[in-house]
Amino acid sequence: MRDAYIVGAGQSKYGAFPDESYRSLFATAYEEAMASAGGVEPGDVDEAVVGSLGVGGRQLGLSGPAVTEHVGLHGVPCSRIENACAASGYAVRQAVQAVKSGMADVALAGGYEVMTDMSGDVAKYWLGVSGETEWERLTGTTFSGVYAQMASSYLDTYDDASPDHFSKVAVKNHANGAKNPKAHLGFECSLDDARNAPVVADPLNLYHCCPTSDGAAAVIVASEDVASTCDDAVRVAGVGAASERVGLFQRDDYTSIRSSAKAAETAYEMAGLGPDDVDFAEVHDCFAIAELMAYEDLGFCERGGAPELVDDGITELGGDLPVNPSGGLKSKGHPIGATGAGQAVEAF
Repeated sequence: MRDAYIVGAGQSKYGAFPDESYRSLFATAYEEAMASAGGVEPGDVDEAVVGSLGVGGRQLGLSGPAVTEHVGLHGVPCSRIENACAASGYAVRQAVQAVKSGMADVALAGGYEVMTDMSGDVAKYWLGVSGETEWERLTGTTFSGVYAQMASSYLDTYDDASPDHFSKVAVKNHANGAKNPKAHLGFECSLDDARNAPVVADPLNLYHCCPTSDGAAAVIVASEDVASTCDDAVRVAGVGAASERVGLFQRDDYTSIRSSAKAAETAYEMAGLGPDDVDFAEVHDCFAIAELMAYEDLGFCERGGAPELVDDGITELGGDLPVNPSGGLKSKGHPIGATGAGQAVEAF
């Protein structure tokens, strides 16, 4: 198959925007992406794939065509992906597949979510729809509770790990997010702040958890012929994806997300590269424990080696392998449907 390139990318600010809608947020991201593409026009788009959880139930069925028609892409086929926090990450993957297969020369991938226009209880419900329903969600389990179980298991398994490592991840990501004008929580925090925050689900406290955010992101993927006419083009060397058992109770190991490891292996193999070749990474840190597990699942260190990377400053901006230079979900924010595409925007 032919190569695919990201030739443009854009995103809205992440945060709480009572005067915005999912359409207007997506328009902001789309317009920034098109402006950065420099050689691609709206009429060149052959395919659109967008991701959204549909928090609040707004336009669940046709929110994809709703945003593409809003930005003027009338007649362009649009698919909406609902895949929880991976929704727009999968949208990017689908766009890459469309271009690599020859079905499209230019494909738009993106995502959007509005999460701050409802009460905490209602938001918790909509977050919960992505969990295992019969045995976890309906018995009262929340996502903070699920990741708290992972965190507890990790601390029990690895003697070198402590809650301080969760706090150090938060401090690092807030320091990065303070440099990002698009970040929801764009402020620094001290280690004492992160250590002493109110407990959400032991051993995780408030600073170990990402916020719920409004936001949108868009990425333009193109063939090599189109990319050669653009101002900037980044080849997509490899993509990978895998699915995990939805219920935590179904998994054999709580200290790893095995689908992340499998997806990474696929991407590395396609790219002909390995974890030692990676210069920086954007990873899914919905909770601080998730970033530690990502270090290990992506092969940046051995199992149980994540605390040492944190202690040695390896993953800080000045370290050998900066992780989440954007601030990550922890500081930049987590508008569920936009998050995956937003990570691709940051990489671009």
